Amino acid sequence: MHTINATTVRNEWSSVVESVIREKPTFIKRTRDYMFLSDISVLEHLLSAYTFHAVILVEDNGSVTLTLEEIDLAENAPDIPEAIAKLADSILDYSEDYYKEFAYWSRGSRKSHIPFVIKALVLNDAEKIGGLIECRHGEI
Repeated sequence: MHTINATTVRNEWSSVVESVIREKPTFIKRTRDYMFLSDISVLEHLLSAYTFHAVILVEDNGSVTLTLEEIDLAENAPDIPEAIAKLADSILDYSEDYYKEFAYWSRGSRKSHIPFVIKALVLNDAEKIGGLIECRHGEI
């Protein structure tokens, strides 16, 4: 891995940032720790393969419940479009809470949520998130 020493990054911050934005991402090494510094468009591209998948459950009263497969979230609404909108809001709210307490939530079984949380935070728009929710019918 091609790395730049953290001391060099600190001393040459402006030129490193300019290089990251105009040329390519950079790997930074500080003692035994490694970091990745990139333009947001690179992150968007890396996360482009991640979409949200929900199961549609039609309730006895005719309402629709969507359960998200990647994160343990569910929303109920009178119809699918409204359920998607509510689920998208919940994904964004969850992602903001997760990020606030990242050290706690990013451990154990919730570590797999990281790319979905980061994707939602980068999008920062419930409508865009809703457009990425792929629904399939399930059974109660």
